[in-house]
Amino acid sequence: MTSWRLSPFLKLCVAVHAALLLAWLAAPQYWPWLLLALLLLHGGIALAGLLPRCALLGPNLTRLPAAAIRRGEVAITIDDGPDPAVTPAVLDILRQYRAPATFFCIGERAQRHPELCRRAVAEGHDIENHGQRHRKHTSLFGPAGWHGEVGGGQGTLQAITGRSPRFYRPIAGLRNPFLDPLLQRSGVFLASWTRRGYDTRARDPDTVYARLVRNLAAGDILLLHDGNAARTADGKPLILAVLPRLLDELAARGLKPVTLRQACETD
Repeated sequence: MTSWRLSPFLKLCVAVHAALLLAWLAAPQYWPWLLLALLLLHGGIALAGLLPRCALLGPNLTRLPAAAIRRGEVAITIDDGPDPAVTPAVLDILRQYRAPATFFCIGERAQRHPELCRRAVAEGHDIENHGQRHRKHTSLFGPAGWHGEVGGGQGTLQAITGRSPRFYRPIAGLRNPFLDPLLQRSGVFLASWTRRGYDTRARDPDTVYARLVRNLAAGDILLLHDGNAARTADGKPLILAVLPRLLDELAARGLKPVTLRQACETD
């Protein structure tokens, strides 16, 4: 485990807190203005946690490293599984194209369907941590809550696959300042994405596909879902309609699919 290092933004926040405290001690009559400044500061911290690709609260992988970009690599990441109604077909498509992907799995779902996680690893994919329970209010967690969500997911997925996840992605990328210390101490990296297709909401595969390939370039981290996937008008999970087209487009552009771990370990 490593010691925790504050991000520059959080260091600034600590300094501002100290300055406001000293100002209140020196001139308590200005407390309304000092309170307003404090509220604005905490509003800024909250906003940073609501922006999934923001790095103000700590390191956040939004694109692959420079070496991976030079190699023409792209990472396809797939969230919210495993889902026995969708994941096997996703794995079939990836096997057909010989394309590795990164699955951010929910611990509780992995416990119900461990065979899908093991199959994914056996076929060259990586299983990473999407939390043990995937609760919608994770961004409000304190240290104990994050420990249960992240640590629980780490333990569950390691027990199933035999490998400890290296990356964590919170639900919708939402977080607060209590998450980064835990990740740093655990040697786990926060990973978000470059662009997403919103395939848990959209019902039109063309719309999802267009969002993923707009300005597509080496180094991109793309987000799809096998769990909680929206359905097309004929009931087909969006990812099954989009993934083959996406893989064909990557091949046409000379881009190579890799897992996050492959891209970062060979940097």
